Amino acid sequence: MDFLMEEVLLEQIIIYSTVFLLCAITVFFYLRKKKVSSVVIEKKVAIAKEEGLFEPVSLHPYINLNTCIGSAACVADCPEKDILGIVDGKATVINTSNCVGHGACFHSCPVEAITLRIGTETRGIDLPHVNQNFETNIKGIYIAGELGGMGLIKNSVEQGQQAIDSIIKSKKPSKKDIIDVIIIGAGPAGISATLAAKKHDLSCITLEQDSLGGTVYTFPRAKIVMTSPMDLPLYGKVKLFDTSKDELLELWKKVINENDIKINESTKVEDIIPQKDGTFKVITNQEGDYFGNNVLIAIGRRGSPRKLNIPGEVSSKVAYRLIEPERILDKDIIVVGGGDSAIESALLLADNNNVSLLVRTDNFTRCKPKNRERIIEANNNKTLEVIFRSNLAEITDETCTIKIGEEVKKLKNDLVYIFAGGVLPTAFLEKPGVKITKRFGYVMKEH
Repeated sequence: MDFLMEEVLLEQIIIYSTVFLLCAITVFFYLRKKKVSSVVIEKKVAIAKEEGLFEPVSLHPYINLNTCIGSAACVADCPEKDILGIVDGKATVINTSNCVGHGACFHSCPVEAITLRIGTETRGIDLPHVNQNFETNIKGIYIAGELGGMGLIKNSVEQGQQAIDSIIKSKKPSKKDIIDVIIIGAGPAGISATLAAKKHDLSCITLEQDSLGGTVYTFPRAKIVMTSPMDLPLYGKVKLFDTSKDELLELWKKVINENDIKINESTKVEDIIPQKDGTFKVITNQEGDYFGNNVLIAIGRRGSPRKLNIPGEVSSKVAYRLIEPERILDKDIIVVGGGDSAIESALLLADNNNVSLLVRTDNFTRCKPKNRERIIEANNNKTLEVIFRSNLAEITDETCTIKIGEEVKKLKNDLVYIFAGGVLPTAFLEKPGVKITKRFGYVMKEH
């Protein structure tokens, strides 16, 4: 009997020891893999800091390390490459400059450890005062889209709808000749808001200083403008991927025509004047003024193109946007800028022209990873020339003067395209009383 008990006990010891050993081996290899992975991510973070890609330039995720459980859901769901990683069981940002504000990480985190912020503790960004309902400090004036700090077409479309939802909740009694909402801008946010207003039977007028599409209209024809689906009022789910500018504009035209909506193009708003009764008088460059209970400003953050303020910049050969690159042939062209617009334009022009891209810094820190790969490859293949640490100093009819460090160089030149960003329309916003403040690490979206 004792012998049988000893045999059973021995078997149990062997079984438990084997299970324990297997568990120990599994944990060992898991921890080892985790450590190796952490080391890889730490190296990527170090490289990102050296290359200037660690510091965010726009909307980006901020991780609460006290809440993060290291599920890596944010890493898996991020549409871009190497924006987020896991180090020692916690999420961390890597190439934060490459973040374009998809917000997928925000929605995927199972413990809500991520907020979306703009600016950092040391780098502030000018933003108008806008609350969670998209209303500014002036009651009745709303801001949606890029101007409020949230880029991307999908985000702007969502905000246009949400702003209208907020206007409906605080809807003022209708008055004769008073429009429920005057929408300024017919870009993604403005079009979405216009459709949402129509859906909810709000009286509405949409004013656009250029053409339907706003900033999107000024993009090169073949530029990919949308890479994720979105919901469009009165239409539903837009299941388009790798969508070009022309395809998106055609979709908007289709929805607008089908719903009998008019966009007042070539109508620039010059002033918004608050009235004593709480309404607003909107003055444009056209005859007749508009009066509305609410105003939704859905213009781009760029405002007017930023000028370099150099000799010769007023020349007719200088432009700040590229619309039809296929019409430009056999020219010597200088493109100024290190962001996505500059890179994409340089690549499009390089197909049929001699292109030089001037970049102020010694690397690309303000563009998407795919664009960085493409421009580096084009430079290596001599498809075009990238000139780092360079500044355009002067423009003449036949040449351009470039400063490369201490060196001064002249290049034969036919056309110049400048993509130096835009100047925030501060004066336009401040006229009716909208406050603008430099924000440091400002939370744009939280759970």
